[in-house]
Amino acid sequence: MSASARLFCLDSVMIDIVLRIAELPKSGADVLATEHLITTGGGYNAMSAAARQGVSAIYAGRLGRGPFSSIARSSLEQDNVGEPVDADETRDAGFCVAMIDDEGERTFITSPGAEGSLRYSDLLSLDVRSGDYVLLSGYNVMYPGSAEVALEWLATLSEDVVVAFDPSNRVMDIPQENLVRVLERADWTLCNESEASLLTGEESLDDSVATLAQRTGRTGVVVRHGASGCTVLMKGEEPVPVYSFEVTVVDTNGAGDTHSGVFLAELALGTAVIESARRGNAAAAMAISVLGPASCPERDVISSMIQHSP
Repeated sequence: MSASARLFCLDSVMIDIVLRIAELPKSGADVLATEHLITTGGGYNAMSAAARQGVSAIYAGRLGRGPFSSIARSSLEQDNVGEPVDADETRDAGFCVAMIDDEGERTFITSPGAEGSLRYSDLLSLDVRSGDYVLLSGYNVMYPGSAEVALEWLATLSEDVVVAFDPSNRVMDIPQENLVRVLERADWTLCNESEASLLTGEESLDDSVATLAQRTGRTGVVVRHGASGCTVLMKGEEPVPVYSFEVTVVDTNGAGDTHSGVFLAELALGTAVIESARRGNAAAAMAISVLGPASCPERDVISSMIQHSP
């Protein structure tokens, strides 16, 4: 691959309303947030991560008109992320309330918006070329209507377009037929340890990785396991643990997307697979040390962290 390869992302761009709280309140109770942030999230996490590594990122989704869409559009422009699909003139972008507790764990409440009006013809109009990368999430293949649009378009892509699939934490809500179709096409399946276990029914990390690689990942799978890093298994090879970097956890929101964005960007730049995963680990570690999503550093900052790590 080369720097001319682009990343098209279907994962919806929404606004994150981030609230840091000591713990989730009981039903009917009230708590004060110690910090808050209103920022662009969703698919923007992975696209901004890729763009900051020097790879062109393109939003294969729809924004709308209104204050939330304006925030999102400004973020995309800041990272030079393309927005080729026409805006929905009748509604604003959706938003997600993300509550972050003292352990860094996240709880979400989502209100959908313009992103749900994406059509098959919108995706067909995208100029996806040989060697490009396409990233989609479990949310893209979960909801009736939008799932059919994404899967039908996925089937039109040429075999030399690299498809990456991140099932997301809603993996068990994806209809089985949809899951089978996307897993069969995915060149890379990227997920965390819990999602791998849910996908495979295996309890141990090693068994989850091995079984997942049998079901999907025409090239391979990457399973993230928090502070200890990730495991990469390429077809026909042995699993490789890739260790992470020690940081103080502030907010895990968007860490997986950051890892995926950097990993895919590095592959597009021609970086070896294991080094791409290592750089993804470094980026995710730095991202979780600050509050808020889309906190991936620039490529030279990641290089410096790796260079100076033990």
